Amino acid sequence: MIKIKEYVKVQSLEEAWQLNQKKSSVILGGMLWLKMQNRNVGTAIDLSGLGLDKIEETPEEYRIGAMVTLRELERHPGLEADTEGAVKESLRHIVGVQFRNLATVGGSVYGRFGFSDVLTLFMALGAEVELYHAGRLPIEEFAAMAYDRDVLVRVIVPRRRRNTVYLSQRNIKTDFPVLTCCVSREDGEIRCAIGARPMKAVCLKDETGILAGGVTPESAEAFGAWAAAQVKTGSNLRGSSEYRTMLVQVLTRRALLETEKMRG
Repeated sequence: MIKIKEYVKVQSLEEAWQLNQKKSSVILGGMLWLKMQNRNVGTAIDLSGLGLDKIEETPEEYRIGAMVTLRELERHPGLEADTEGAVKESLRHIVGVQFRNLATVGGSVYGRFGFSDVLTLFMALGAEVELYHAGRLPIEEFAAMAYDRDVLVRVIVPRRRRNTVYLSQRNIKTDFPVLTCCVSREDGEIRCAIGARPMKAVCLKDETGILAGGVTPESAEAFGAWAAAQVKTGSNLRGSSEYRTMLVQVLTRRALLETEKMRG
């Protein structure tokens, strides 16, 4: 059970940052995972008054506020069109609509959970995060950072049409994934993100030129095998390391071939 001593609805990001420097403070997201923890919170910081619950569009990017819900992200027509449905596919398995109406982008991303479908998706899309003090940085760099007391303001996704495929393996439909895979292709660049390893997601690029001659059944198979060799996996109650390594190869190959169908 979570016990909160003081609740503050902040008036600025500076106020949120200052309050969050205390180890006993915590920033509230959707309160879906936080409420199940057994902890004492000195100050609960509410960002809901800062206008971070919007998806802003510019000609170059989507600026997704930290307080945007997963359901709002799922239903956004521009993101759905630009990713050819991959955003919706990555989110539709997350528990249920009621849950996604409350869970926030900020809470999903800042936690850098190993099981996060959201982190896998954004990593494949080449997204950046904007932190109040550290500024903008690639989401894969953010995922590798140690946890600190900075405040996540928004996630920025380049606004470009791309061939994107999101796949996941689950033992039960709305359970945490055994493995996630998202492949995004644009102008010859291929980004492949693998998550739920069960560690947090990592991003791969075609560093060895396996796909330089195009995506074919043979090159997709070869890239999948290479990816499986690169990605470290582990075991937990949902699957073994060996099973996950096999899934890396299979899902990567399938996703690549699906992007080729889109291009055709």
